[in-house]
Amino acid sequence: MGNGLTEADQAGATREAGGTGATGESGDSVESRVALVLAAGDYYGESIAVPDGAMVIAADGGYDHARAAGIRVDYAVGDFDSIVGSVPEGEATLRLPPQKDDPDLFSALKLGWNRGARTFHIHGALGGRIDHTMSAIRLVGLIASRGGIGFLYGDGTVVTAVADGALSFAAHETNPQSMVSVFALGGDAHGVTETGLRYELSDANLDALSVLGLSNEFRSGAPASIAVRHGVLAVTFPRLAPLPTVRHDHGFSGDLGALDTQVSRFLHHGQ
Repeated sequence: MGNGLTEADQAGATREAGGTGATGESGDSVESRVALVLAAGDYYGESIAVPDGAMVIAADGGYDHARAAGIRVDYAVGDFDSIVGSVPEGEATLRLPPQKDDPDLFSALKLGWNRGARTFHIHGALGGRIDHTMSAIRLVGLIASRGGIGFLYGDGTVVTAVADGALSFAAHETNPQSMVSVFALGGDAHGVTETGLRYELSDANLDALSVLGLSNEFRSGAPASIAVRHGVLAVTFPRLAPLPTVRHDHGFSGDLGALDTQVSRFLHHGQ
């Protein structure tokens, strides 16, 4: 099985990064590629929008969803234990061992990052197995901590994350109970400010186990902002709301790590 991968795909490239539509502390726009990532989970009958010019990456059984939707896939990656149809052949397919440390979604994100993506639209990673959902939310937090942005779509909801910066939502008309929730992710979040929502915060601290940010609401016709001075926030909002733009308060370095192509060294071989 070919892989069509470069040395950068294998090792990962450390660089400063910002998502499409992101701005650094200088206010200059940071241009980057956009990736559409299709995972193997539940799609809830929702449509899949392919952003203009996006690279499309299927993670394992996500290839089945791409095939069903008639979406051309640029890269397919995984151990392909959840695919129903035939495994795609060719140089754009990377087949991984099932006993690896990274889930297939993480491998797809690493592949996209190493090929220049900093904005990720991810379908099929919410719902179904709760452990996979928890893992996916942590992964968008990791993307945020490196200066990118990821959007998880599922069941009428979007989940994203922001680190040391702000998400800005354009004013829009809302439905009743157009819920927005905010949680610290991966540690405490300091200097959290929320404006344009029904309940507002100003320079608050959210500890890693706080649920204070649950069940807020957009205000109809009002722009909204969710900002954090230091830390990572996970943010959930309705899919019908406009996607936010992200502002970063400083530059970021680092990547998502090297692709995990080997059998895990932690694997215990029982008798």
